[in-house]
Amino acid sequence: MNRTGITENMSHEDERNLRVKGLISGMFSVIIMGIILFLSSGTLKWPMAWVILIAVGAATVLVTLFCSPDLIVERMNKQAGAKDWDMRMVRVMNLFGLLPLLVAGLDMRFGWTGQIPISVQAVALGIFILGYVIFSWAMLTNRFFSLVVRIQDEKGHRTVTTGPYRFVRHPGYLGFFLIVITQPLVLGSLYALLPALITAALFVVRTKREDDTLFRELNGYLEYSNKVRYRLIPGIW
Repeated sequence: MNRTGITENMSHEDERNLRVKGLISGMFSVIIMGIILFLSSGTLKWPMAWVILIAVGAATVLVTLFCSPDLIVERMNKQAGAKDWDMRMVRVMNLFGLLPLLVAGLDMRFGWTGQIPISVQAVALGIFILGYVIFSWAMLTNRFFSLVVRIQDEKGHRTVTTGPYRFVRHPGYLGFFLIVITQPLVLGSLYALLPALITAALFVVRTKREDDTLFRELNGYLEYSNKVRYRLIPGIW
């Protein structure tokens, strides 16, 4: 366990308590997702919605139990130094990130899309799970993984080059990009693709802006970018 940073003097008991708090915070988000899905659909008998929630819950438990304690503190508390442009973008992305769930639920209730072939849903589910594997891998690798764009000088912020960061510079965004664009198909809703695609486009914009920030402000990032050429999609961009 990497115990450098702001939690380096934390006892094992304090670390356990921190992980419990992180787990409660993370599962609260899963509960919110469930409320949106089941209230908008008007039914609990929606197998794919339960599959989505179980996958998200499992990823939340895995990351919270095994990530750096610093990451939990970073993601549970408001931190100084966040970029104003990113704070605004995060609020918009959070809104659009919930809309696909609401639209998919209404689609389930009123049958707008009809039946998507189970083979399409199965492929989408596989990519959805792959997205969470990549996203979780990035979080477990990078103890500077933050909800907002900021340079974490108080923790000796450095460029991370291991794990999925060997392949793209923003693997967490890659994972979430896959999650966002496949989630509507897993839920059987073509109409939910519209807000999902808007969210995915915002991720592309955020990736570019964060990349520019790291070039200017993070030591070693320029050298890293010369070795790992692609920001988000290997071989493309």
